Amino acid sequence: MMLRPRQRQFVNRSIQALRTHGNTLGVAPTGSGKTICLSGTAGEFLTHPDAKACVLAHRDELTAQNQSKFSRVNPGIRTSVFDAHQKSWAGQATFAMVQTLVRHLDQLPTIDLLVIDEAHHCAAPTYRQVIDTTLARNPKALIYGVTATPNRGDGKGLREVFSNVADQIRLGELIRSGHLVSPRTFVIDVGTREALDGVKKLAEDYDMNAVASIMNNAPVNDAVVRHWKEKGAGRKTIAFAATVAHAEAVRDAFLVGGVAAAVVHGEMSEAERKATLADFETGDLMVIVNVAVLTEGYDYTPTACIVLLRPSSDKSTLIQMVGRGLRVVDPTEYPGVVKTDCLVLDFGTASLKHGSLEQEVDLDGFDAEGEAPTKECPACQAEIPRASRECPLCGHVFEPEEKDDEEGTLDDFVMTEIDLLKRSNFSWCDLFGDDCALLAAGFKAWAGVFFLEGRWYAVGGQGTVPVRLLGIGERTVCLAQANDWLNDQETDDAAHKSRRWLTEVPTENQLRYLPPTLRADFGLTRYQASALLTFQFNKHAIQRLVQAANQRHLEAA
Repeated sequence: MMLRPRQRQFVNRSIQALRTHGNTLGVAPTGSGKTICLSGTAGEFLTHPDAKACVLAHRDELTAQNQSKFSRVNPGIRTSVFDAHQKSWAGQATFAMVQTLVRHLDQLPTIDLLVIDEAHHCAAPTYRQVIDTTLARNPKALIYGVTATPNRGDGKGLREVFSNVADQIRLGELIRSGHLVSPRTFVIDVGTREALDGVKKLAEDYDMNAVASIMNNAPVNDAVVRHWKEKGAGRKTIAFAATVAHAEAVRDAFLVGGVAAAVVHGEMSEAERKATLADFETGDLMVIVNVAVLTEGYDYTPTACIVLLRPSSDKSTLIQMVGRGLRVVDPTEYPGVVKTDCLVLDFGTASLKHGSLEQEVDLDGFDAEGEAPTKECPACQAEIPRASRECPLCGHVFEPEEKDDEEGTLDDFVMTEIDLLKRSNFSWCDLFGDDCALLAAGFKAWAGVFFLEGRWYAVGGQGTVPVRLLGIGERTVCLAQANDWLNDQETDDAAHKSRRWLTEVPTENQLRYLPPTLRADFGLTRYQASALLTFQFNKHAIQRLVQAANQRHLEAA
């Protein structure tokens, strides 16, 4: 497989930082291909057959996922696993569970590179034990961390492990490039904002019992359902409540309103949670109300609405909650599902507090017991609490941060589209000169994007594998899905746009199969001829897929 140009840049910057500092942290959010970047970086340090690396994770599924993707990026490097089920260091790259490894540190060999996935966890004692043991066995060992959320809610910094940040891929980049859908946020005041502003913070977050005492009443819950019906009806929805009792009351309000809803929380058994989530994903459930269990590690891509019924003192938590709804949909996996954005209904003021989903990395951390964030009064320049509506020193009254009862607060993501045609590893051909049919081809695979009745469709093919539908929706998202298909199928020896032969004249065989009108184009290149022929050979399959998908959309509408 090939890395996206932005992923390759991330890897190159990580390699340089590791060589310069001996350690580094990379920040890569959901949708960026964090594991691919991690694998690309680690692979560069394992070219010598005696070099060894350990890739550390905190969940079984992450260990398996990391190993699988690493092998795709680095097919020539041996791997092994060290977890509760098997304990082997036979591979050049060993994928280890931190909970298991910390109990068997005596078995840790001398390694050259320690990779920490979800590196914001490395402030925990278990991770520090692994890091310290690694460096004790090999003081020259490199420490590489990757995370989507570097700033911890408890305020603990990562400076003791990482002296620098190699690179940060921002959410805005991924939204503009089509690898995530855009959030449309409405901050809605149902008469609770002033009371929520007064809720105190405990050790790591706001007092959720106090939040529930404000939010959990019949008029508020009924208002939540009403606003959801007005703006989010028909969208698979995940709601975040303050407490279990609050979640159950919100669920009941949805049920009374005729909306199929259920609750998921940490006090349920694993079997109960799995059954409920399965009903959400494959059954009639439209709304899942959860309490702090779906903030991390749960991705059901058709989720297109997030309801926030609680504030968040930590921006990372806000990012994780909203992130459940930002992934794009694979139409092969979810036929008939078209997702162009994610609706965020914020009743809990988190969006107002944090302003946007972007975050600045702070390796030093902060005092979790410290004072609340402040803002400057424009009248007297005093530093006052950010939630204040009126300056306590001069009496200046701040203008409301929203009009009426709602306001889109993440407008910083409404930016110019990134030109993927220029950033792509491949050369894209405008087949008919009308910008409605674009195609790129490698040696093993091809991909195209096609416009029909106001919607774009991404289609890809590979050898004898049937042509498949890759994406439906906005042009940028479809281009991103088509590009990723080519990157996934091809290697660096593929039809890269820098290859000289691309601009040579068509071969006699190519010209033989092209229609007469196209053969008369004396400016036609060999690569353009290849793209046109690919389209001609797959035209009927492309038409069938696109027209069938369009018909499903029309029927659903």
